[in-house]
Amino acid sequence: MGIVIVGGGLAATRVAEQLRRAEYTGPVTIVSDEVHLPYDRPPLSKEVLRAQVDDVTLKPMEFYDENNITLLLGSAATTIDGDAKTVRLDNDALLPYDDLIIATGLTPKRIPSLPEMEGVRVLRTVDESLALRKHAGEAHRAVVIGAGFIGCEVAASLRGFGVDVVMVEPQPAPLASVLGAQIGNLVARLHRAEGVDVRTGIGVAEIVGGGTPERVEKVVLSDGSAIEADLVVVGIGSRPATDWLEGSGVAVDNGIICDNVGRTTVPHIWALGDVASWQDATGHQARVEHWSNVAEQARVLVPSLLGKEPPQAVVVPYFWSDQYDVKIQCLGEPEADDIVHLVEDDGRKFLAYYEREGALVGVVGGGMPGKVMKVRAKIAAGAAISEVLG
Repeated sequence: MGIVIVGGGLAATRVAEQLRRAEYTGPVTIVSDEVHLPYDRPPLSKEVLRAQVDDVTLKPMEFYDENNITLLLGSAATTIDGDAKTVRLDNDALLPYDDLIIATGLTPKRIPSLPEMEGVRVLRTVDESLALRKHAGEAHRAVVIGAGFIGCEVAASLRGFGVDVVMVEPQPAPLASVLGAQIGNLVARLHRAEGVDVRTGIGVAEIVGGGTPERVEKVVLSDGSAIEADLVVVGIGSRPATDWLEGSGVAVDNGIICDNVGRTTVPHIWALGDVASWQDATGHQARVEHWSNVAEQARVLVPSLLGKEPPQAVVVPYFWSDQYDVKIQCLGEPEADDIVHLVEDDGRKFLAYYEREGALVGVVGGGMPGKVMKVRAKIAAGAAISEVLG
């Protein structure tokens, strides 16, 4: 029966790769609801949308062939029977397993009140990115709903096409829920300098369309103002893709509940990546949506599944976001209500340290990669903030 991995992204590929590196010789099967080879998602809102790359495949087909990894593409997993140790697919086929690894990632949030119409898009898959790229080449005025990382990256990419962009965010600043309003305002400044109309503290009341088929024509905001638009991108965040687990016995609470090595509440079922909430070193559940987190989890999950001792390492979370010519990087686990020390700001580039209970817990930099990476060791050691402020 072997090991079945459900998911078609980085987590699925990394864990399959780690299984073969660990000299697991049994069958490995990857089940993905997409028809593409497993691919990398971060470039979708950046390089793919900007037409810099088309292929974001993580591994060529030869990798799967040479490692005897079976791919079931275009096959969605619909239910799990933990007692029988089977996964049912959308074609009603039953796939037995010895161990099941869930790596289904996220699904975009949608605004229930917004109608389905031409010109209103979300961005999660490579097909959606390519369709949005084509649309952007023809658009004149776009509204981006949401100023999180996806919204900000899409806004920057659309400006590269010469599209007029209005970015709408109900919070006081872009990225405020993640990095706090102070750094969020620096991000807003960057976008405004590039010609984006950034409107914060306001929501969307209605999207109005016309014609046959109905196509977006304007966006009405919560203050009653209206913005003409021929393209709307909804980027209000994502949620763990766990709906299909209902009735499986796998515990879910803002992600699949796992222990500190990826075990779920059902024997022989594991989870990792954006969909999984792992127990952290303090015993709390934490779901981390960082690209670098996946590789670290795979290195822990695989030996644990195979009955071996997992590596012990202090991991400093890392993520980045490319917006215009500025790479915004984050190390550590900053939170919106931390004390922020803005130590450098030249009007476009910046560097900030995040303090919690007197300790350095994170650093965020815009266009300062060397200075961000320089403090990795101090974050890992839980250094006092005074050590970096001098």
